[in-house]
Parts: sequence; structure tokens; C-alpha cells
Amino acid sequence: MHESNTQNPDFEKRHHMYFSQHCVRSFRFISRRVACASLLFSTFPRKSTLDESSCIRYIQSCRSLNELKQIQTQIFMAGLHQSRGNLNKLMVFCTDPSLGNLGYAEKVFDFSREPSLFIYNVMIKAFAKKGSFGRVLLLFDRLREFGLWPDNFTYPFVLKAIGCLGEVQEGRKVHGFVVKTGLEFDTFVCNSLIDMYAQLGEVVYFTKLFEEMPERDSVSWNVTISAYVRCRRFADAVTVFRRMRAESNEKPDEATVVSTLSACTSMKNSELGKEIHDYVRNNLDFTVRISNALLDMYAKCGLLSVARKIFDEMPTKNVICWTSMVSGYVNYGKLDEARELFEKSPIRDVVLWTAMINGYVQYNRFDEAMILFQEMQNRRVKVDKYTMVALLTGCAQMGALQQGKWIHSYIDEHGIKIDAVVGTALIEMYSKCGCIDESLAIFEGIRDKDKASWTSIICGLAMNGKTNKALELFLVMERVGIYPDDITFIGVLNACSHAGLVEEGRQLFHSMTDTYEIKPKLEHYGCLIDLFGRAGLLDEAEELIEKIPNDDNDIIVPLYGALLSACRIHGNVEMGERVARRLADIESSDSSVHMLLANIYASADRWEDMTKVRRNMKDLGVKKVPGCSSIEINGIVR
Repeated sequence: MHESNTQNPDFEKRHHMYFSQHCVRSFRFISRRVACASLLFSTFPRKSTLDESSCIRYIQSCRSLNELKQIQTQIFMAGLHQSRGNLNKLMVFCTDPSLGNLGYAEKVFDFSREPSLFIYNVMIKAFAKKGSFGRVLLLFDRLREFGLWPDNFTYPFVLKAIGCLGEVQEGRKVHGFVVKTGLEFDTFVCNSLIDMYAQLGEVVYFTKLFEEMPERDSVSWNVTISAYVRCRRFADAVTVFRRMRAESNEKPDEATVVSTLSACTSMKNSELGKEIHDYVRNNLDFTVRISNALLDMYAKCGLLSVARKIFDEMPTKNVICWTSMVSGYVNYGKLDEARELFEKSPIRDVVLWTAMINGYVQYNRFDEAMILFQEMQNRRVKVDKYTMVALLTGCAQMGALQQGKWIHSYIDEHGIKIDAVVGTALIEMYSKCGCIDESLAIFEGIRDKDKASWTSIICGLAMNGKTNKALELFLVMERVGIYPDDITFIGVLNACSHAGLVEEGRQLFHSMTDTYEIKPKLEHYGCLIDLFGRAGLLDEAEELIEKIPNDDNDIIVPLYGALLSACRIHGNVEMGERVARRLADIESSDSSVHMLLANIYASADRWEDMTKVRRNMKDLGVKKVPGCSSIEINGIVR
């Protein structure tokens, strides 16, 4: 490829013009530093002849950028500024993050007449480590334009840049270049391809790469386990871990353990977690990373005593382990233990504060959450969007509109971006407080709407009686290519129920399984039965319950309860009695079921039967649960 390019007259002309311009710029660039030559007499012997090997020695012994510029001046004066060895050493120094300067390295690179692949690789690596991924891809295109072939040191950084930029098509194109250059089976390059496809979410591609690798090193196993975890394929990650132990001579190291423990945590698989714990005890050191991963796994699996033991035995504790332990107590309702540990933490970052605030919100201790937020402000801890989301969730639960509006103002005043996450929390808060117009305004203002944003506004509209608008937005959601989830369907089915749209509700319910492969849950069946009940289609509602493939009483009782409620509305005493007998066989202690049957008998003037129901409630010890409500007065929920 290089030979064919140099034989092309147009290429030679363009090549000559490009480097002629750079030579002029190079002379101007270096000549500005010739005035500093007098400073070099202590560095360079006056009577010695400067050759390439001595230049390389001087660059290798250089300890500052100013000193390098002086050496570079002498190299230019000796006419050795285009020597490949000198340029290579010069670029290595300039791209060194501790000694060099990437901006200066760019200038030197631009003034190089014929930069080698080594120099391109050095620059690509430097830009990749800096996070300038767009520049990485530009350099990759440029080196190929000038007839150089990338090698196994080029591709890993290029693939990393593509993964971070999310450029799927570019990734596949570069993968094609890898195959053409014969590096598809290079372990180093293949590991980088797996990691890139994991970042892009292309599970099929990285799985195929891993399975076809002729040789796998420890990085191959680790990057594949990590890839599955990143793509939330936790069972596959565990499978690869077990294969590593069974098929490979490579032993799991710290990276293997941490990634696999992450999968165990997500799957709540404490048995495998204990197995890995034993492996670490016998084969590895309890590093901070491993101890944190074990602690997090045990805490999230509910084994708080084991987690606390690991925490107490850790010689060095960072804010991550404090947060994991506090979050573990919070998730299992032990708020007092969580607060005690929170107060002892020597370092509290925004994540730890938010974990404690979220705990109070989660268990309806909203006043304590607000007090802690005020303390957070007094200590000048900069809040993030997740703190705001936790507080907005509390406002939504309590119906605290005034406090919700204050938090919205706080978000605006402190420049917190209303993205999909914050926007969804605001939509939910306003809709649950009955301010559906404000919810719609927030929704329209979100630039990149995600599934949660659409679902939140659809459910909010259904909740506030805006059924037509809810169904309209559901159709728009489908058109823009965002797949609804099970919660979205609860919203639209509720909308159909309140609007009496029987046929639409029936079609939506069937589309869950037929189109989106979503298995209906109790809430979906409840919405459909409520829809049939309101429309007087009691036989169809009863038939639907009997077809539900589940004998779990926690599902059957509420559904029969909904049907019993419909029987009361439509005065169907016969079906009401039949449903009541089925519930009696289950021996439900739900007071609402007994009260509904009593009301059915009362509406049919069957007072003796009503008395029997109430007497039966007394014999079973079933008491009617009194209703309760809350009200916000001067920003305080009572």
C-alpha cells in the first residue's frame, strides 16, 4: 500500500507540498529557541561533535521541558532534527504526563517530515489517555492516509476511543481493518475488541470473539466477565468465571474476583460469593478493592453481620466501604444503625449523604431526610442530581407540593441540569400532587427523553384522568422507537380502565406478550379485571382470573377482590357469593373482602347474610383497617 502511494504523482505532489510547508514552520519554530543556545554550554561540551547516539543520551537524561527545548535547539543546529531515533525519544518525552507537554508534543509531531508508526502510536496513546478520543480517530485516519499500517500497539487505543464515543459503525469498520492486517487472533488486540463491543453493548459480537480466540490470557477472561457484567448478563459472567477455573491454567486475580462479585451482588447469589471469599482467603490478599466488593456483596444480599465483620477488620477504610455498609443497613430498614455509622464516617462525600437521605425517604421519614439535607447544605457539601431525585421522590410519596416546588427552585438556582433522571422525578412529583400541567411542561422540556420519562408522564396522565392524552403519548412513544416496559403498560391499562375503552385495553394487554414479550403481573391483570368490571363484563373478568397460570394466593386474592367489588357495583349477588366462597376457602384475612361481601348482601336486602359475614369477621379476628390521609400545612406534612 505504501509503495503504490509513492508511485502516484498526485500523492507525491501533495506529499511534497505538505512537508515543504511544515519545513518552513519547523525552521520558524526552532529558530525562536536558538537564542537560548548560550544556556547550553554547561550541558554540551564545546569541542565535541554531536551525533545521534549522544542526542538520544541527552534526551534520556533530560528532567524538564525547558531543558528538552535547549537540547532540541542543539539537535536542530547539528542537522539531526529529522533523525528517526531522536524524534522517537523526543516524542516519548513530550507525551510523558509527568515531564512533558502534549501541546508541545503536537507541535513537534506536526513539524516531523515523515513521522513513523511508532510516533503515531505514541500520540494516539497520549490522546487516548487524556480522553481526546476524537483526536485519536483523526490520527488513525491520517496514518493510514500516509500509507502506514497500524499494528497491535495502535488498535487497542483506537478501539478504546471508539467504545467511549459509542461509534458502533466505526467499531465494525476498524474491526474489518484488524482482520485485513491479520491481527484478529492477536490476544492483545482481540481483548481490546471484546472490551470495545462491551462498551457498545454488542453482546453477540464480543461473545463470538471470545469463543473463537485460539489463546486466552488472564486479561481475556477478565475482560469477558467484565463485559457480561457491563451488559447486565450476570449469569453469563458467572458461567465464564466457572469456565475459567475449569478450562484454563489462568488463575482468577483481583480483577476477576471484583467483576464476578459484582455479578453475584446483582443476582443476590451469596453462595457463589462465599465460594469466591474462600478462594480469596486461600489464594489472594484482601486488597481494598476485594474487601469493598465482598462487603458490598454481603450487604446487598442481606448478610449484614458478615458484611460488618469484613468492614470492622479492614485496616484501611475508604468512603466506598463506609457507603456500602450504610447502604446495606438502609436497604434492610436498619436506619438507626445506618445513621450511627454515618455519623462515625471520617469522610462523607455526596454519595454517602445521598444514601442516608434516600434511606429516610424510602421508609417515609421525610422530615428527617429534609433535616439531613439542611445539614448537608450547612456543611457546604455540593449536592448532585441524585440527592435531588431522592428528595423529590419523598415529596411525591407524601404529596408535599410546596416542598417539591422549593426543591424545583433549588435545582434551577444551583444550575442542576434537568435531564431525563431529574425530569422524571419532577414529573412524578407534580403528577402525584395533582399538577399534571406542570408535569407536561417538564416532560416537553427534557431534551433526551428515556423510557422512564415517557412511562412517568403516561402514568401521571392516567392517574389525573387525562386518558386520551396518555394513550396518545403511548403511541408517540412507540413511533419514536422506545419500547414500553411493564410499568408503562400499567399506566395505559389504567387509562383504558378509567375511560371505559374495553377493546383498546384488551388489545394492549395482548400486545404485552405478543409484541413486547412482557409477562403480565398482578397489576396488569388487576387493571384488565377493573376495566371489565367497570364495563359490566363480569363473566369475562371471572374467566380471565381462572386462566391465570398461578396458584399464588398473593395474586389470586386481590384479583377476586377486584371482581367482588365489580359484583357489588353491578348488584350481581350470585357471582358475588361464588367469589366469596372461593375467597373463604383461601381464608383471606383481608378486611376489604369481607366488607365487600357484606355490602353486596346489604344492597340486596339480605340483612341476615350480612350479619353472618360480620360475625364471621369477628370470629376470625379480622378488623376493618381505618383509612388515613395526610395534608401539607406551611410546608409541613401532617
